Amino acid sequence: MSNFDGLEVLNLLEELEDIIENSSSIPLSNKVLINKEEVLDLIRQIRIKLPDEFKRAEWIKQERQRILLEAQQEAEMIIKEAEQKIKEMVSESEIVKKAEKTAAEIISTAQANAKEIRLGSREYADELLAKIESQVSEILETIKRNREELKGNK
Repeated sequence: MSNFDGLEVLNLLEELEDIIENSSSIPLSNKVLINKEEVLDLIRQIRIKLPDEFKRAEWIKQERQRILLEAQQEAEMIIKEAEQKIKEMVSESEIVKKAEKTAAEIISTAQANAKEIRLGSREYADELLAKIESQVSEILETIKRNREELKGNK
C-alpha cells in the first residue's frame, strides 16, 4: 500500500471546494465559472495521493473479465479434448461402452473444473472489490467527519 496521507487529500479537497465556492456564479442559476486547468490539476494531485487500492479497482474490473474469458476458453478446450478422446476410443463394442463411460466422466470433470475456475475467479475479484469498498468507505467516513469538524469550527 502506498503512503496515503489523508490530510493532504483533505487539504486538496478543501482547496477544490474553495475554488468552487469562490468562483463567479452564473446569474439565476446554481452554476459557477471555474478555471478548468486549475481544477483538473487538483484532481490529478488527489488521484496521486489516493492509495493503490483505488487504482487497482479498475485493474481488477478488467482482470476479472479476462479471467472469466480464459476460464471459459479452458473449459471449452477441456471439453474438446474429451470429445476427441471419445472418438479415438470408439472401435469395438466393449471398448465403446468403456469409452462412453470414460468420456462422460471426463466431460463431467471438465465441466466441474470449468465451473470451479469461473467461481474461483469471481470470488477472487469479489474479495478484492469488497476489500477496496471497505477501505473507500473508511476514507469517506474520515472525510465526512473532518468536514463536519471543520463546519463546527467556523
